[in-house]
Amino acid sequence: MVTTESKAEKIKIYIMHTSLLKPLFITAFSLLIPATAFALTTPLESEPVHKQTLLEITESLKLGHYNRIPLDDTLSSQIFDQYLKDLDPSRSYFYKSDIDEFEKYRLTLDDSIKNGDLDSAFLIFNRFEERLEGRLGFTIDELETGKEFDFSINESLDADRENAPWISSETEMNALWDRRLKSALLNLKLADKSDQEARDILIKRYNNQLKRSLQVNSEDAFQTFANSFTKQYDPHTQYFSPRKSENFKINMSLSLEGIGAVLKSENEFTQIVRLVPAGPADKTGLLKATDRIIGVGQGDDGEIEDVIGWRLDDVVQLIRGAKGTTVRLEIKSSEQEEIPSKIVKIVRNKVKLEEQSAQKRILDVNHLGRNFRIGVIEIPAFYIDFAALQRGDEDYKSTSRDVEKLINELQEESIDGLIIDLRNNGGGSLREANDTVGLFIQQGPTVQVKDSSGRVERYRDRNPQVTYTGPMSVLVNRLSASASEIFAGAIQDYNRGIVIGGQTFGKGTVQTLLPLNHGQLKLTHAKFYRISGESTQNKGVLPDIYFPTLYDPEIIGESALDHALAWDKVRSAPHGIYPSTQQFMDKINERHKARTMTDPDFIFMRKQVERLNEIRKESSLIPLQEALLKEERDSAEAWQIETENQRRLQKKLEPITKLSELDDELKKDSQGRPINPESEAMLIESGRILLDATLMQLQYSAAQTEESK
Repeated sequence: MVTTESKAEKIKIYIMHTSLLKPLFITAFSLLIPATAFALTTPLESEPVHKQTLLEITESLKLGHYNRIPLDDTLSSQIFDQYLKDLDPSRSYFYKSDIDEFEKYRLTLDDSIKNGDLDSAFLIFNRFEERLEGRLGFTIDELETGKEFDFSINESLDADRENAPWISSETEMNALWDRRLKSALLNLKLADKSDQEARDILIKRYNNQLKRSLQVNSEDAFQTFANSFTKQYDPHTQYFSPRKSENFKINMSLSLEGIGAVLKSENEFTQIVRLVPAGPADKTGLLKATDRIIGVGQGDDGEIEDVIGWRLDDVVQLIRGAKGTTVRLEIKSSEQEEIPSKIVKIVRNKVKLEEQSAQKRILDVNHLGRNFRIGVIEIPAFYIDFAALQRGDEDYKSTSRDVEKLINELQEESIDGLIIDLRNNGGGSLREANDTVGLFIQQGPTVQVKDSSGRVERYRDRNPQVTYTGPMSVLVNRLSASASEIFAGAIQDYNRGIVIGGQTFGKGTVQTLLPLNHGQLKLTHAKFYRISGESTQNKGVLPDIYFPTLYDPEIIGESALDHALAWDKVRSAPHGIYPSTQQFMDKINERHKARTMTDPDFIFMRKQVERLNEIRKESSLIPLQEALLKEERDSAEAWQIETENQRRLQKKLEPITKLSELDDELKKDSQGRPINPESEAMLIESGRILLDATLMQLQYSAAQTEESK
């Protein structure tokens, strides 16, 4: 194996003398001779431990994974395509000649995996590294030699090349990279950077990417291929190398002295998957799932370091830091490319358990000319302090215990109904989801779990005591997942309450961590089912009443993930049913729609959804003509300001002239999080829906009683 120093020296020489090497690039790529004729780095080789680990992974998948998939030619072909996609998702590095050469491995990877043979996998990986370094070198050379670009011509870049044809010639590849470079320069230019500043930023960006390619080792190559293999079983089955295993929690959650965000790599970008409830990032109110982190700066005024193209763990390392220090993130929307990036300042901190605990409040709701008090309990996660429980601490914290206490406090304040707010709740303890359902029902099953052998286990509430017997609803959205879906599904199946909001995430699988001799394997071994027999997997929980949502199910949710396990059913679990409001649901929905037709916040939300849907239907082509791109960006910002001011006019608020003015207006809740006006409007409307259902049920019961006399 080559040492990092020797690789670094090769690149150092390469960067210094790119212009001298360029004729060799032209010859190599034009003649399409094998890539090994010109290699910037010594090829990586697999180690003996990788063979044994691959065999262990194969056996674990065969014996323990929920999805029993035969390792045959069909799977081999899928692994082949996945591996190429994982390495080059934008089809901007490999040539068609490379793909044609690799094609002989399409139906042999299954045999190689069974034998622990990684030669073909490493050959493909090494070729990618060569192409990557060659492309970055080409781009740096163009920047350093001052190549001029004409931003006045009508030209575009296709941002979605996932299914584009593989590039056949160097001329075509150079043209693509010229368009990519032109787009990057134009973005910086519209961010008020001079031409030289933009070039300097990009030279640094691409040099950083080259430098990081030096850090790639045989462990990285093995992990990449192993995960292209495990992804075929489902998106949550994953191999972690020893180093990745050690840092898994910190790298993925940043919850220790970080910002409290779950991140992932998406092509060349670092993307936010979700925010840790009550974490520093969540408290800004300025970040959301799918946002991209394109730059990171230290302190209040440190230089923003461009992180496009960085490895995820390097970005994580840059974001993490000592408690109380400041980090600034440059954020770009992944859905609205025309919106300029923004800088979000975050003070690093530990996410405290008490801040993630369930919280209560009372909403004063005026409905049908009367004032009502609606209790709200927000549950950010289904948590339990196992350590305190195991040491016998009688006051250990858990969701069910906290919610029970909050319900009792709310009932002392004479509430007329209760909303359980599970929006953005990513799940947690299955035990706590079960026990929390038990606060609202008498004894009975709450969820079913089917393992890889087909055995179905039912979890039950065995406590006949009911903490709250009044009317209730559950508020969910696309980021409500796993244990949240179990709770919402059980409440819906028992007819115990109305589920309101958006279709949930659809995460209905159970993972376990299996230690290997070299690293560990996160393996999906079971699946959740509602007591109705329906899986929460893929489909999630469908609400009784829908609210507008900005989350695109084709981007966010289990159904958006490749190879997600399918929705299916098992036998239903016998259970009791509470008096149903389903017979009134059409009328309840009619009233809801009538109210929100004139509600300023719901009007605003619907306009935002319509706008996003229009954008999603538009071409993936990004203009490279400065005037046109600027016009699009100005138009997008003007639309946002105009739509916001239409809402403000209805609410009798002063108009704004720029969007940043809104950040200073937001009120904070008890945990320091900005109160989003749309979120608050959803809570108020949920209260009115609940009151409609309650009053209709009471009127119906009274009529039935009168008839029976």
